[in-house]
Amino acid sequence: MLSRRTFLALTGSALAGPSISWAAGDAPAMLDHILLGCSDLDRGIEFVEKHTGVPAAFGGVHPGRGTRNALISLGEPSREELNPRRYLEIIAPDPEQPGVADHYGLLKLTEPRLVGWAAHPGDLNEFASRLRKASIAFDGPNPGSRKRPDGLLLQWKTLNLKNDLGGLLPFFIEWSADTVHPSVDATRGCYLARFGLLTPDPEKLRSAVTAMGLGVEIVKNDKPQLRATISCAGRELVLTS
Repeated sequence: MLSRRTFLALTGSALAGPSISWAAGDAPAMLDHILLGCSDLDRGIEFVEKHTGVPAAFGGVHPGRGTRNALISLGEPSREELNPRRYLEIIAPDPEQPGVADHYGLLKLTEPRLVGWAAHPGDLNEFASRLRKASIAFDGPNPGSRKRPDGLLLQWKTLNLKNDLGGLLPFFIEWSADTVHPSVDATRGCYLARFGLLTPDPEKLRSAVTAMGLGVEIVKNDKPQLRATISCAGRELVLTS
């Protein structure tokens, strides 16, 4: 739990930044993408298409991470100005990278489920400096990259909190300035209608969420859980962790 001193530091000048416009029941503006984990990528793609009618496009592999992915854009075409670039990442083990540590426990999954989410706070080095001054433990920023099927290289940096409160808090990402954001040319037809965090202790989670400016809905629940509602041409897919 964040101390009062840390909370005040985070909500004050330490993490001062642009205000985030967010309405209850919507998705947080800082959200970059959500990760749907599965033990097999083809089955994950089939699962999403069955419930949405939209086929995900193969994204590529993560060298050294042991995973590969497929993507669907989650920006609503008719409301592009209201929906920041965001997407669904279906992530699964890469059979060409055996023996790599299974960070998300994907091999053990019996059905697709949310395994995390990413937020974009802006300049990640600056964000890291502010967290450091507020004594918030983290790893990074660390560089990452993958090649798309067409050979185009995507590059980014990520920062991971040492304590993400059981997976409820996101990791943070900054895409390279010369990288095409994955949502731009991912399969379209869906948008993120709602995203929220469920927890037995809303006040504890709200302190951390408010401190980091995440602007995400928090709902009391018996167990911690991520929940997302994806809308696709009148069909809805609810995903949970």
